[in-house]
Amino acid sequence: MGATSQGTIYGINGPVVRVRGDHPFQMMEMVLVGYERLIGEVIRVLEDETIVQVYENTTGLKPGEPVISTGRPLTVKLGPGIIGNIFDGIERPLVAIAEKTGAFIGRGMAMDNLDTEKLWDVKILVHPGDEVKPGKVIAEVQETPSVVHRIMVPPNIEGLVEETAGDGSYPITKTIVRVRKGRVVHDLTMVQEWPVRTPRPYRKRLPLDEPLITGQRVIDTLFPIAKGGTAAIPGGFGTGKTMTQHQLAKWSNADIIIYVGCGERGNEITEVLEDFPKLVDPRNNRPLMERTVLIANTSNMPVAAREASIYTGITLAEYYRDMGYHVAIMADSTSRWAEALREISGRLEEMPAEEGFPAYLPSRLSEFYERAGKVETLGNSQGSISIIGAVSPQGGDFSEPVTQNTKRFIRCFWALDKSLAYTRHYPAINWTDSYSEYLEDLQDWYARNAAPDFMEKREELNRILQEESKLLEIVKLIGSDILPDEQKLILESARAIRQGFLQQNAYHEQDTYVPIIKQYRMMDTILHLHDVASRLVAKGIPVSVIRRTGVFEEVIKIKYTIPNDNMQAFDELNARIDSVLSGIEKDYQGTERRKYA
Repeated sequence: MGATSQGTIYGINGPVVRVRGDHPFQMMEMVLVGYERLIGEVIRVLEDETIVQVYENTTGLKPGEPVISTGRPLTVKLGPGIIGNIFDGIERPLVAIAEKTGAFIGRGMAMDNLDTEKLWDVKILVHPGDEVKPGKVIAEVQETPSVVHRIMVPPNIEGLVEETAGDGSYPITKTIVRVRKGRVVHDLTMVQEWPVRTPRPYRKRLPLDEPLITGQRVIDTLFPIAKGGTAAIPGGFGTGKTMTQHQLAKWSNADIIIYVGCGERGNEITEVLEDFPKLVDPRNNRPLMERTVLIANTSNMPVAAREASIYTGITLAEYYRDMGYHVAIMADSTSRWAEALREISGRLEEMPAEEGFPAYLPSRLSEFYERAGKVETLGNSQGSISIIGAVSPQGGDFSEPVTQNTKRFIRCFWALDKSLAYTRHYPAINWTDSYSEYLEDLQDWYARNAAPDFMEKREELNRILQEESKLLEIVKLIGSDILPDEQKLILESARAIRQGFLQQNAYHEQDTYVPIIKQYRMMDTILHLHDVASRLVAKGIPVSVIRRTGVFEEVIKIKYTIPNDNMQAFDELNARIDSVLSGIEKDYQGTERRKYA
């Protein structure tokens, strides 16, 4: 890099270092701090000083030590070897570091982000004389048995292919294609670099018209997210944010999963690191890690690296999106990331805004969430990034700044409820506080792929739940016995919806993932029971008589009793419901006639 000393440290405040001297530093430039060459980034340039945030522990750093310019921004390396790996917040490989330094990251660990010695089997897809433009796929590498890595021309390069290395096994640093434009020759390897704070370019944005199917009924049916969409999962401690994200990572129909553990407790991240390698991909019965990237940045790791980890994750996601993959990025949790912003802002003595967070918190959140979307890539393929960010409001208070500002930039809100979690109702998504703004965009997809009346039945399901919510306020005051039978039926049907449809068992073979067609049939059966029972109630038959037949309990159990591949069983169940309830009607009418004869 030809780096030379550009300044010396004269002040240290935690991760914030003040530099003086002859310092032609640039904003957002990566620098090497102190004799141990700690990685830092320039965040403020003044006339007589430069302020740097350091992504490593600054303990032992002293005034007078040099700060060295690199002349480039904080970048990540993009190439084969990302999938299945575990990185820290600035893309240092944790497994490789652990082999060198043990359980804790050594300070100033200068290490290649990707393995430069491993040989990859490369299949070259271009020939000498071919014209190539940005985003053009020039080679393929089988990165894992589940993912084909497409080597692309970097966004700023085009020209004619002058020479290729031919098919073979090469390290990522080997020149595999040489491209010439005029007198300029570019040697293309399998790896490219990209600054994390700069979004990668694409040709154009596409409409979000396809859902990210998760197999979780409360999400897919009531509050769906589109591929390329944004969602937030806010919830207090113990409400199941991490477990919900695990389910989405395992079962969503995204091609690539990027999990960013941002500032969470060490034991939670350890659980993720232990669980993910054991998970089996339902698509091909292979390890889920073969299409997953983990970025681990625990609460006891340097706070500045936590701030960078979000950008590292989204840059990796954009790289795989550019290959034509659908990527889902799980950020757990954006609250801890915002707390990192608050700490650094406090050390910079900036004017605090609400609850001490910096005034630029909303703009930083929008920068992150706006990098989601479905696009036509430079290489003329389609890819998407769906962002699902967990929010950890203190005490479960959704009125705090991070939750409120996040709601401004996302279109899907899955509010976790502590009372649901404590009653073992998972996913603990509260159906009255949650919403999805993608329903209208996805209406045609559901009509084509599930049923023409899918959205109508969803609205009916939601209406019953909303009515139950109002009735429960009355029940608290006067009890349920005094309610008319029409309202008692609403409560009974809502119970069937809650227990039989919204509640899901992640450990049950049939219930952990439910295909969209079965979700529709379950919803249809519950509403069919409600409609038939409504007609009986209108004829004067009490709800207690209908309840005694056991049909409501039978419908609640269909999530376990009817296999995911046996839709015919729903027809048989609907016929049995009709038969049982018509039998009640005849018996009851006969009893009434005898009573008044």
